Amino acid sequence: MEFLPTLLNPLDESKPSLFEILSEQQLSGLIPPSLRYVLAVATHRYPRYLLRILNNYDELYALLSLIVEKYYLENFGGGFTENFYSLKREKILRLRGGEIRRAALGVPAEVRERLQLKNNKADVWKNLIIMVGIPYLKGKLDESYDILIAPSASLSAGLGGVEGRRFLDRDALPPNPTIKQRIMYTYKWFLRHVYPSVNAAYYFSILVFSLGYLFDSTKYSSPFLWMVGTRIRRMNAADYRAIEDASKLSIAAAAGTPGRPGQGLAGFFHPRTLWPRLLSSLRLLLPASIFGLKFLEWWYQSDFSRQLTRKAAEGLELPPPIISGQGLIRRHKAEQERVQKEKAQGIANTSMKREPPISSTSYLPIFTVPPPPTSDLCPICLHPIETAAACQTGYVFDFRCVFQWIEGNHARQEAWMKGEKNDWEEDQEDSENEKAPQSRDGKWENGAGRCPITGRRVLGGTGGIRRVMV
Repeated sequence: MEFLPTLLNPLDESKPSLFEILSEQQLSGLIPPSLRYVLAVATHRYPRYLLRILNNYDELYALLSLIVEKYYLENFGGGFTENFYSLKREKILRLRGGEIRRAALGVPAEVRERLQLKNNKADVWKNLIIMVGIPYLKGKLDESYDILIAPSASLSAGLGGVEGRRFLDRDALPPNPTIKQRIMYTYKWFLRHVYPSVNAAYYFSILVFSLGYLFDSTKYSSPFLWMVGTRIRRMNAADYRAIEDASKLSIAAAAGTPGRPGQGLAGFFHPRTLWPRLLSSLRLLLPASIFGLKFLEWWYQSDFSRQLTRKAAEGLELPPPIISGQGLIRRHKAEQERVQKEKAQGIANTSMKREPPISSTSYLPIFTVPPPPTSDLCPICLHPIETAAACQTGYVFDFRCVFQWIEGNHARQEAWMKGEKNDWEEDQEDSENEKAPQSRDGKWENGAGRCPITGRRVLGGTGGIRRVMV
């Protein structure tokens, strides 16, 4: 299957198969998430220095990829990962009456020189746009859609009715909007109405060109290569000789670079040769990193490492662990025994009242609800949970209740803030006497935007709610 295009058209042996191109694209797609994972692990140890780099990873990787790909296009005729599959990029020569015939490409040496991208800077930058610019733009659009559009669409579809319309109204353009609000509204409108069609056309065009390339109906494996007039080819003996000659010239130039007395490595660290040597060493760094990754995978999954670790730990005598919570456990048990004794004696228990959390901004107590007696009940409405949804604090509620609570318009919140008696509260402040209900506005926070049980702020508001699949 690898040489299927060669069998279909024996006159063009330099045409790579679709499977070679797809393998190269998969390797190229694995590099960004791998580097992001390594950077994220290192950031946990050195957040002061690496957190800003991790937050701007996409931009920094695009800049680094632009530098590396430009160097490899100008010196090796192809991209960084294309060089591992002995692939290169050539521009299309067009003559009167159509493209130059493939059989005539290997005859004159002048034709091969004309096909190289490095002879024309415009061709190099066109290929850099489709190799670096388009993937960066596509990744940013996908990320924006997942953050801004996908959660709101799922929540509005799950709510339905008045709540769904109320949620969609939050993305509407406010009266007298600023320029930033107008731009954000237009961007969201584009993501919601236009981008799904653009995304579908993107993948459909790639599929059409891939099928056409597989059956030798087109010379381009991608619609973007067709736009810039470039196609992927296999490297031949002349390409390897040219690369070898260029490397010999760079080594000779580095060896002949004069240095100051006592500086034998001046030629190696010369600015003209250090940067090309560093970029060329990436050809060895990637295979070495893959080998190291596979070695670590074998090491942690093999019995040899477990046996070695067990033997190293045989001579260690560890003291028994000290549990600092034993005193708290004993106090809790003593408190429970005291409460049960008071209940048996009929004494009014005032110590069981929950202390409300205090807001760090308004310094007012926050209205919260106690955990339910069983996990099958919603802590807010005390009814069986129909659609389970988890808050960021880990507690599970009914989706409709927790959504209304974070929005601040749940019936239990409104009754509490108005001081009205209801079926949920058993020990209200006004339950002992028959005074008129007193409003708690300005004295309490109703818990809007917070977890109903802990009172902690929910990041993202209702967007921080996650449906629980049971």
